[in-house]
Amino acid sequence: QVQLVESGGGLMQAGESLRLSCVASGRISSINNMAWYRQAPGNQRDLVRDLVATITTGGTTSYRDSVKGRFTISRDNALNTAYLQVNSLKPEDTAVYYCYARIMSRGSWSDYWGQGTQVTVSS
Repeated sequence: QVQLVESGGGLMQAGESLRLSCVASGRISSINNMAWYRQAPGNQRDLVRDLVATITTGGTTSYRDSVKGRFTISRDNALNTAYLQVNSLKPEDTAVYYCYARIMSRGSWSDYWGQGTQVTVSS
């Protein structure tokens, strides 16, 4: 069984920084793209998750426009771990942050999600 577990969220003040981690474990043969999504409080009912950042196996990254320059996604392939460094936090960054990974396990590629980690930013 493959699992993604996020950590690093919490209650923050505007302007502070934090780093989220996502560890993939289980019978993993290979990990392709990894990404971070977030679900703001108003979107929980619609189950809408916004893509925040992605990173390929080779380290190519992409970001949504609203976080460029403040968020940095990275990964450690040896540890099956992705990170999201978030600087200059804003109240509008408040959301549940989810890790996503495309993983090969038992000969098949599948999409996996973590359980989410809450980030709350107060002004």
